[in-house]
Amino acid sequence: MTGAKAKRRVLVVDDEPALRLLVGAVLHDEGWEVMEAGSAEQALEMLPQAAPSVILLDMRMPGMDGLEALGALRVKAPGVPVVMLTAFGTVGHAVDAMKRGAFDYLTKPADNEELVAVLSKAYEYSRLVSENADLRREAGTTVEARNIVGQSPGMQQVKDLIEQAGPSEATVLITGDSGTGKELVAAALHAVSQRSKGPLIKVNCAALPADLLESELFGYVKGAFTGAVKDKPGRFQLASGGTLFLDEMGELPMNLQAKLLRALQERTVEPLGGVGPIPVDVRILAATNRDLQTEVAAGRFREDLYFRLNVLEIAIPPLRERMDDLPLLTTHLLTRLGEKNNKTIRELSPAFVEALSRYSWPGNVRELENALERALVLSRTDSLAPQDLPPQVLDPRPASATLTAPIPFGVDAYAATGLPKAPPSLDEAEKQAIMETLALHGGHRQKTADALNISRRTLQYKLKKYGLTLRG
Repeated sequence: MTGAKAKRRVLVVDDEPALRLLVGAVLHDEGWEVMEAGSAEQALEMLPQAAPSVILLDMRMPGMDGLEALGALRVKAPGVPVVMLTAFGTVGHAVDAMKRGAFDYLTKPADNEELVAVLSKAYEYSRLVSENADLRREAGTTVEARNIVGQSPGMQQVKDLIEQAGPSEATVLITGDSGTGKELVAAALHAVSQRSKGPLIKVNCAALPADLLESELFGYVKGAFTGAVKDKPGRFQLASGGTLFLDEMGELPMNLQAKLLRALQERTVEPLGGVGPIPVDVRILAATNRDLQTEVAAGRFREDLYFRLNVLEIAIPPLRERMDDLPLLTTHLLTRLGEKNNKTIRELSPAFVEALSRYSWPGNVRELENALERALVLSRTDSLAPQDLPPQVLDPRPASATLTAPIPFGVDAYAATGLPKAPPSLDEAEKQAIMETLALHGGHRQKTADALNISRRTLQYKLKKYGLTLRG
């Protein structure tokens, strides 16, 4: 008995015990789980707990007849196919039943092979209906399910664009500061796409050296270089039938930009050491925290590749521009972090709420998540206080509002606090954060980059941008 057959469940509704016994024996031998009802009324009572895949319904029974029962069953279980069982002389009634929504009909006495074939066909129909319903539900809730939290106008626009662009094949460029959730948006786009059953392959273009990145993207063949002892497919090939997400596109070296452009235009890749192009079927999503137009003007990014990637842009606003979402984000993150760390927080002190709202969050949602997890772990009670937060989050400026009572943990309670928005510019806050973090780690660049949740290359770029130099 296979696993697929073991999950097949049929509800046999007939007032003749002998027929129910015979049908049940035949179907049980074929791997079906069989349930019986002696009347339509009993079947309707059993329906919620029985959860059948298929219903086999007799046309003529005392009390509620088959047609009336069909209507009731269609209302209570609209996705479950009903196969009518009828005597030879009432075939016309069975045809009428099919017009009212029955899946098929069988005449008594039903041939065993025909019985199994019709019910199996009905089961496959039921399975497809169920899968399609699951996909529709997933598509409708994917944005929230993927942790894209926020009700601000900027985040509503992001969600709308995901729902509109997701089902298409268009290349999407996801832009936003580090830590805003670009990878979550890519995952949501893949989940609502027609490729959702295919793989989502991710490549961080800033995390790999240029020589290694080329082989990761396009693959190589055996003997292409020393150590290439067997063929290795690239990420393009691994993503076939699905989505390839290229993160940190602004870090891609110029020589690879040309090869990537060719792959996007021709939908083929040529592995290192290969003798010809290989067709690939992928959808491309790209992300960057850089202004690619500025990079194009500076000669660091190919203009033709930029236009190829930027068919549709989804710009994620930084947290400082959507501070109204802070209560929702805090609630969502603390709930998830509490489950992860097996710890429950029941309230947030007013000073804690104020500290969150006064900070500019240059590291965006990623920095907020890290700060909340630190506070959660360090707290000795079920209430969070400012001293549990990282030092850089605490703002010495006076508060614009006075809070005198503890804030119960929850979205509604947060909404009542009237959290103020943070006024400093991103550049000022980011520069200050980098300076403080550098000082905290004694000028060690890698430790500073790790603490800020950015790559060392990005830190180098920021140091140059703000004119920060290190000696020694």
